Amino acid sequence: LLGVTVGNLAHGIPLDAAHEFAGSLLDLLNPYALMVGVTTVALFMMHGSIYVVMKTQGPLHDQARNWVHNAMIFFIICYATTTMATLLYVPRMAEPFKAHPWLFSLALLNMLAIANIPREIFHQRDSRTFASSCLSILCLMGLLMIGLITRDETGRYVPNMIVSTVDTARNSLTIYNGASSHKTLCIMFIIALTGMPLVLAYTLSIYWVFRGKTRLESTSY
Repeated sequence: LLGVTVGNLAHGIPLDAAHEFAGSLLDLLNPYALMVGVTTVALFMMHGSIYVVMKTQGPLHDQARNWVHNAMIFFIICYATTTMATLLYVPRMAEPFKAHPWLFSLALLNMLAIANIPREIFHQRDSRTFASSCLSILCLMGLLMIGLITRDETGRYVPNMIVSTVDTARNSLTIYNGASSHKTLCIMFIIALTGMPLVLAYTLSIYWVFRGKTRLESTSY
């Protein structure tokens, strides 16, 4: 479902002049969105199996390494297919890269991160494999964000939250026409500025406490 949502964000959905959804459920289950959904499942299968390899040892570790190889092949096939489908059926996603060629470095970094996964798993460097998978996910998110940038009715590039397939320049929901009031944004900024360090602190502390591989001992359960 997360992948289908991302697929619809990339493909665009029908929005009217009031930025209201003007389609049906079937519009959201279009072939492109479903393809991105399958690709997302493949990505999470690969990422999750790499995490299992990094956190386990013994027979489960050896079995998980086979999962990584199978999931990696599945993801690469899905990723290549989705990329070709994007260039053919959603060419708008490539416009920012054509206008600013240096942005293609992010796509190149993503390809290098994906290519480094089988290399690191072959050398049994589990942490580096996981880091490469994390980098690939970050790059894919960045590519999506860049692809959502379109020209508005004045001809300038603007970041979109939702791209409309009906009169894209006028009906798309951008970070400007979709933003809350200045007062609301200021209040939320203060809350985020206060809360995010706490969230990061306890998240990092949990990962630090449970760092390393899970070892089954006589006291384990």
